[in-house]
Amino acid sequence: MSGLINFVINVAAGLAGKSGWLNEKLSKVAVDLLVDAGRNRPHPWTTLYDYIGWRGLTDRTFSARMLPPKLASRPLPDIANEVVPLFVHGPEGQRPCPKSTMLFPAFAQYLTDGFIRTLLSNLNVQEDRRRTTSNHEIDQSPLYGRTLVQTNALRLNSNDRGKRGRLKSQTINGEEFSPFLYLADGKTPNPEFVGANGRCVLDEPLGLFLDDGSFRPHVAVATLFAAGGDRVNASPQVAMINTLFLREHNRLAGMLDANHPEWDDERVFETARNISIVMFIKLVVEEYINHISPAPLYLQMLPQVAWRAKWNRPNWITAEFSLLYRWHPLIPETVIWGGKQVSGATLLLNNQVVLDDGLSNAFVDISSNGATRLSLHNSANFMLFAEEKAVNQARKNRIAPYNDYRAAMSMSRAASFADVVGRTKDPVEQARRDSLAAELQALYGSVDNLEFYVGLFAEPTQTNGVLPDLLQAMVAMDAFSQALTNPLLSEHVWGDEANRRLTFTDEGLAALKATTTLRDVLERNSKGLGDRFVGMTRREWKRS
Repeated sequence: MSGLINFVINVAAGLAGKSGWLNEKLSKVAVDLLVDAGRNRPHPWTTLYDYIGWRGLTDRTFSARMLPPKLASRPLPDIANEVVPLFVHGPEGQRPCPKSTMLFPAFAQYLTDGFIRTLLSNLNVQEDRRRTTSNHEIDQSPLYGRTLVQTNALRLNSNDRGKRGRLKSQTINGEEFSPFLYLADGKTPNPEFVGANGRCVLDEPLGLFLDDGSFRPHVAVATLFAAGGDRVNASPQVAMINTLFLREHNRLAGMLDANHPEWDDERVFETARNISIVMFIKLVVEEYINHISPAPLYLQMLPQVAWRAKWNRPNWITAEFSLLYRWHPLIPETVIWGGKQVSGATLLLNNQVVLDDGLSNAFVDISSNGATRLSLHNSANFMLFAEEKAVNQARKNRIAPYNDYRAAMSMSRAASFADVVGRTKDPVEQARRDSLAAELQALYGSVDNLEFYVGLFAEPTQTNGVLPDLLQAMVAMDAFSQALTNPLLSEHVWGDEANRRLTFTDEGLAALKATTTLRDVLERNSKGLGDRFVGMTRREWKRS
């Protein structure tokens, strides 16, 4: 299937440009082929049972499964001592990704943190890696919250002109940011976000506490933002994206408030949120997915592709999807921020650099840093704990082996570990791949025993792309089938002109039309950007 897709796209894409009839037709064909590579939802299995049962088919607090659970045919290698070393980079350091800047993994994390939500907690009290707290939609829950209680806590909730429809915010050094989650003492929760039971109604940032309930020593608690998601504060690269959409929501609300004096607070808020969610989905397709894609075709957000498609089904995030999006090797050990080299480990749960430098500078700095390559033996040391947890989660959920997923995605099964790592004419790179194949052979014996999570990153990344083959196929299938089926993009909302104008307004539709990149949104919501570069694709990158 992937060969057919590449043939269709590469033959015609050069003629299509970025708009027009031919590009639209090619985009429709490509999306349909990509989504149809695997079986469509609904999946019959979930992480609740090893068999098919009514509760399993309906209880969306458990993750769906693309394939049924499968026990390993032989004992698997020890995770900490044998599997995690597969992710450790060599003494020469991490290998760079030739295409991506650090804005790419930052956006990927912000996107997926909204709907890939394994049930975790700071003190492991409620942790259950079979379960999820996801709404299963691209709904910008990191900004708006997962629940009505959280949304109401984050809103300004005022019917006064000039305030209607806004999210709460504060001004620091002349710039708009979310309120802080804790008071200036860095210990006391902000009472604005504490419920009647004395507990915070927002999801507390993951990784905030030690096992004894005290704050981790490196955490800059006083800089943590009040947000809709427990991962927004994971790093300043993610927090800055949430800040950008906070500002865009409030900008849209201000525009609607001024243009529709007859509307109340609720309608202004809901309409601004409608516009913001679709704007975000548009960026997912037209900047993020186009960056990932190795093909020269410019993919557009075309909701009509889904309206008659057999894959237009309700979303339900799978256990496999929650694993395959753990792109830890993209994160380098250090970054240059504010002209200084900073350890990535020191940026965790610390938003001070964004507060100090401002939003424009934060986006420029991240875009000037290259991401590292998505592969085995390339993870930063401070991310190895996350690799261990990912492998452990896959085993707890009895995820089927790597080769089973190649078959499920209409791809040929790997006959050997040499097939997994691939072949190249570069002798140095081939020697690295041969060594990796031997390492995998020693650990797993047969290629059919290779674990799904390890196999994903054992493959080489695609030419002109940033992902390995199986990962690319699975991301494309789920990304389109989950983004384009959003209720706001349905035939009866987006496809009905009268309803589209009521739902988004003419000024909102104009804002959507004017947005194809994050830089477009940043220009509207920051000062001092000028002509400086902001983007997911390195400025120096050229198509091979």
